[in-house]
Amino acid sequence: MSIKSADLPLQEFDFSRKAILEPRAGFETGGITRGVLCFFYDTLAALKEAGQLIVVGNLLSEIGPNPVYEFNYQGEKVLVLHPGVGAPLAAAFLEEFIALGVKDVIACGGCGVLDANIDAGHAMIAESAVRDEGLSYHYLPAGRETTAHPDAIIALENTLRRHHQPIQRVKCWTTDAIYRETINKCELRRSEGCKVVEMEAASFFAVAHFRGIRFGQILYGGDLVVPEGWDERDWFKRSSSRELLFNLAVEAVITLSNS
Repeated sequence: MSIKSADLPLQEFDFSRKAILEPRAGFETGGITRGVLCFFYDTLAALKEAGQLIVVGNLLSEIGPNPVYEFNYQGEKVLVLHPGVGAPLAAAFLEEFIALGVKDVIACGGCGVLDANIDAGHAMIAESAVRDEGLSYHYLPAGRETTAHPDAIIALENTLRRHHQPIQRVKCWTTDAIYRETINKCELRRSEGCKVVEMEAASFFAVAHFRGIRFGQILYGGDLVVPEGWDERDWFKRSSSRELLFNLAVEAVITLSNS
């Protein structure tokens, strides 16, 4: 079936399920069907150094081998992968993660904060995302927002509750262009309810919807991105926040898969 030309290429959604190149599994993972996408290289490096991550295979791209790890949490096995940075790469790795047999995924990462009342290090659940990137338009028809899976949100909330962590759902502003987060764009996104800005959530949600998996994301407050100016807030140095988020993500995906 042909598609009709539109004024903008991103409006030319193709409902065909089959692509010329499809993601495929290149190795066996022992039947593990739950996984965590962790953006924290330092956290993964520390776990690997401690012998807690076992390499079960590698996903390949021009940046080199990207290990898929097995992580054992209280007798429960979870696959762990660094998804890279930016929607196209991260979504492609999610596609290959799914091709390995993963059906439930929780991602953990940092984000810029659009609300000065959100402290650096504060954990938040990504509930929805404004699609100000390009990749999601190849997985869902053109639209303003997409959402996390409700089961994944509940699993994250229950996990946070067990650990006496505050529970806050947020709408994300997903953008491809970190150096084009202008004052006007920031004010517009804040006016429609966005609390944080990042680069992947809308694409993750769209891929998950298309592939029929359950996906959720937990973020921690990082740099402050407001019209008054940018404040780094040493967000990438918060190793304790990053380790905590990884552990919460692991526990949440186990909770999700067991539900």
